[in-house]
Amino acid sequence: MLSARAAALVTGGSTGIGLDVVRRLLARGHPVVSVALAPCPIDHPLLQSRVVDLSQREVTARLATEIAIRSDIGIFVHNAGVVRESRLENARVEQFDELTELHVGAAITLGQAVLPAMRARGLGRIVLISSRAALGLPGRTHYSATKAALLGLARTWALELAADGITVNAIAPGPIRTEMFHAVVEPGSARENAIAASIPVKRLGEAGDIARAVEFFVDDEAGFVTGQTLYVCGGASVGTLSI
Repeated sequence: MLSARAAALVTGGSTGIGLDVVRRLLARGHPVVSVALAPCPIDHPLLQSRVVDLSQREVTARLATEIAIRSDIGIFVHNAGVVRESRLENARVEQFDELTELHVGAAITLGQAVLPAMRARGLGRIVLISSRAALGLPGRTHYSATKAALLGLARTWALELAADGITVNAIAPGPIRTEMFHAVVEPGSARENAIAASIPVKRLGEAGDIARAVEFFVDDEAGFVTGQTLYVCGGASVGTLSI
């Protein structure tokens, strides 16, 4: 793995997938900066928790200024995200702007902030959490578009940064049993059961399914894998999905 001296910046680290990522990185000895709308609930001496709204460009820029002066960042996991359900006929550009800032703008701004430290180390790992919805999903106009943008970022940055020893990959989760998922789909509802039944492996994913994929990508020995998108979706990317 990357040296324990390499710190990790994890967005959306207070709940769900991000929380499990933070927990696993701490267990591997990495200092972690968690950035989310709420404090990270983990009590650990290597954890710094920051409450930041990454959908606000000026707020993200201030955070980036602080991150850019650190020399120890070697991992960046951009996991922060939110679903705004909307079909084309009722999609609002204001919501698209919000998700663009959160999913894409924050990735760019914070990616720029961690780049000097990674280049100085000659080693870095960037993981962008996209979504299976990037392939298309009814009612996800804003979400699908902005999550699909992360796939393009990963491929482009992988080409730009490979010579610096920095890999960039994306993970596209299917339906994962998290607070964000249950904010849209009621737990135990007929809709939730139908979604699980439509997934080839016949279950919803868990946060740990995604966090284990993150662990693979950030490992030192994963240096020959870059510019890739890993669909951790129970087969939903090659089958059908009802949500």
